[in-house]
Amino acid sequence: MTDTCNDETAPLAGLLVLDLSQFLSGPYCSLRLADLGARVIKIERPDGGDLTRSLYLSDTELGGDSTLFHAINRGKESLALNLKSPDDLAALRKLITQADVLIQNFRPGVIERLGLDYTQLRALNPRLVYASISGYGEDGPWVARPGQDLLAQARSGIMWLNGDADQGPVPFGLAIADMLAGATAVQGILAALVRRGITGRGGLVQTSLLEVLIDLQFEVLTTHLNDGGRLPQRAADRSAHAYLAAPYGIYRATDGYLALAMTPLPRLMDIMDLPELAPWCDDPKSWFTARDQIKAVIAAAIAKRPLSAWLDLLEPADIWCARVMDWPTLLQSDAFQRLDMLQTVTRGDELSVATTRTPLRIDGIRPGTRAAAPLIGADSAQIRAEFGL
Repeated sequence: MTDTCNDETAPLAGLLVLDLSQFLSGPYCSLRLADLGARVIKIERPDGGDLTRSLYLSDTELGGDSTLFHAINRGKESLALNLKSPDDLAALRKLITQADVLIQNFRPGVIERLGLDYTQLRALNPRLVYASISGYGEDGPWVARPGQDLLAQARSGIMWLNGDADQGPVPFGLAIADMLAGATAVQGILAALVRRGITGRGGLVQTSLLEVLIDLQFEVLTTHLNDGGRLPQRAADRSAHAYLAAPYGIYRATDGYLALAMTPLPRLMDIMDLPELAPWCDDPKSWFTARDQIKAVIAAAIAKRPLSAWLDLLEPADIWCARVMDWPTLLQSDAFQRLDMLQTVTRGDELSVATTRTPLRIDGIRPGTRAAAPLIGADSAQIRAEFGL
């Protein structure tokens, strides 16, 4: 692995990012900037720090903090400041005058009360790129509601795309709103930095959990908006996409699960030797309208043989299919290992954390850092001395 975090060749080397955010969306944004070489100083409360330090995904903790905190805050520095203290607030404002990027995800109204909103900070540092992530935007009836991932999913309509028809709404098993909001903020920050390189002025980047979930659904929402307002209809069984026709779905073999993607039904009938599919083969519209019956025929056949037998039959015929893998199977696969997506990051107290690496490569190199997430205020003394705080 090539460690390029402090290397002059890293794309964002030399940029100073102040991360006032916590939980997932803002820290995910600053993680991606750190991976690309930016210096990220995480501003944390002296008493407890980022609340994610104690937000446990399991009963495992590493060095006193949750695995979640370590996953999303590697490679950052920690400056402990009490934003209710006039002296600490003054120190932060001084640091902001020297920063390139600031990220915050406070509830709307909080950052204004602290005197750290974009309008006030632009006067301090006209070159500052200021990124703000909220739950539902900056105004409107939901503005004061908690901007939490599951709640944003609930309000976005996205849960009605998952699961089978009789299941009710099914949430994603990941914090997709948080991660997408962080990724979207990165796009906006990088665009604003490009503009700053041309004009010399910074800018305000804004997004929200709700906006990114709406954008994630742009394909199917566009269909809904231009198809008479018809609602998506999930399949009664093996639903994998509310709008796609049979055989799209997941099927159980005798020893595992097979994913079947977009495949013309006549070809599948011939290769799998399923004459029962003949009534629908010449009517592509029926592949959607009769998808439950079609899937039932395919499922009954797949259930009789092991997964390897189906893969040996279907893959050489260029049928779009795949083994459904669990994590151990994925991690042991040659395809995964060739990607070199895992790393071990370390900290001065000898803590080691196994985690992932950035999914991005620049000039053939996957940038990143081997530094683990910091202890609360671990870098306070050094940062105060360096910036004269």
